[in-house]
Amino acid sequence: MAQAQRLGRRYLKAFFKGFFVAVPVTVTFLDRVACVARVEGASMQPSLNPGGRQASDVVLLNHWSIRNYDVQRGDIVSLV
Repeated sequence: MAQAQRLGRRYLKAFFKGFFVAVPVTVTFLDRVACVARVEGASMQPSLNPGGRQASDVVLLNHWSIRNYDVQRGDIVSLV
């Protein structure tokens, strides 16, 4: 019983250590580098949601290019 408790505590400690490292890294990545977003509605047709279908498209928003002002003609820009 005591060995099982030590094993459980060790796993719990490892989980929390990984959790408190992974969450800030993930939040920083999503804020500074890229994130995933859904595009819905007719405002982006025909590039996104072609044919008037009701399903939403999933896109990767590249924050890195915006920070470096690397936007070119033909790029899709999303404003939040």
